[in-house]
Amino acid sequence: MQRMLKIGIVCYPTYGGSGVVATELGKALADQGHEIHFITYSQPVRLGAAHKRIRYHEVNVSDYPLFFYPPYESVLASKMVDVVKYENLDLMHVHYAIPHASAAITAKMVLAQEGIHMPVITTLHGTDITLLGKDASFEPVISFAINKSDAVSAVSQSLKNDTYKLFGINQEIEVIPNFLNADHLPPENCQELRREYAAEDERIIIHMSNFRPVKRIMDIVEVFAKVQLALPSKLILLGDGPERSRAEQKCRELGISEHVTFVGNLKQPLELLGIGDLFMLPSESESFGLAALEAMAAGVPVISTNTGGLPEVNRHGVTGMMSDVGDIDDMVKNCVYLLSDSKRLSKFKQQARKRAEDFTLEKILPQYEKLYQTVLERV
Repeated sequence: MQRMLKIGIVCYPTYGGSGVVATELGKALADQGHEIHFITYSQPVRLGAAHKRIRYHEVNVSDYPLFFYPPYESVLASKMVDVVKYENLDLMHVHYAIPHASAAITAKMVLAQEGIHMPVITTLHGTDITLLGKDASFEPVISFAINKSDAVSAVSQSLKNDTYKLFGINQEIEVIPNFLNADHLPPENCQELRREYAAEDERIIIHMSNFRPVKRIMDIVEVFAKVQLALPSKLILLGDGPERSRAEQKCRELGISEHVTFVGNLKQPLELLGIGDLFMLPSESESFGLAALEAMAAGVPVISTNTGGLPEVNRHGVTGMMSDVGDIDDMVKNCVYLLSDSKRLSKFKQQARKRAEDFTLEKILPQYEKLYQTVLERV
């Protein structure tokens, strides 16, 4: 019989992929009988309704005049120490190297002084490696935090390779891909909702992200402007972030604002994915592409770049099409190729949905549970 564990989970509580995966993982583990303790600065957006085996511990950072920036990492480490001691946690699973893994290693050393061993499992998600890895000032701390973790996982083979390339890592990294919870996916028939956004003869292109520059939102706008000239279509942009204002201005300049809907952040964004015909993800870098996988599971083919972990999810000519970063004309060609032929589009939709079945919760969750047990057996 499998041992039920008390697990601390540290993540960003936002709409980004790492926070979504960490939250869904915690909920799934709780459903399996484990006791889950989320430790972060606000309640994760995907946490949802109360669960008898889920606890939330808020990290409160006071505004001290002595500090130019609030010392979140130190406060987080102290909170981990407190939760481990008084909730008797078996292990800590942190998502993101900085500041979560580094804070966890600090907490681990503090607890060791009191004779408490706290195993730390670190999951790498992307920008903690691909973005911070380009800044030499972070390298010693990130390498230290990863190497001192009791186990490390990465969400794609591409991210694993980048980690070894950018940092001085002597730790084994296990690839455990992101996953989907089929219970949260939209129904296949969303025609009533679809009619609220587009006419019967119009196609719908969708994008969902945090609108950071790396997502290349301007590329989406430019591609759509050209696609819209070729066939009647609408663009739905889910999410919010620093690039939204520029994107809105670009739509006005191109005269396509009436065909574009900026929805903003939604607590349940997946229901809109089901009305799409194509999902666009022209990112400059993408360690996995969880949003693309969610779209595929909803039966929406993906137009993406071929960077990072995206080729491990989106199969060119099967579940969608891929282009080089910044190749606007090729993305336009790919969009028109799929959207202009209903029979071809229907085939791609079926293939996208089938491919998504390789990343179900039922297939991925046991990999994390096995990793936990492996770490605990070393103690």
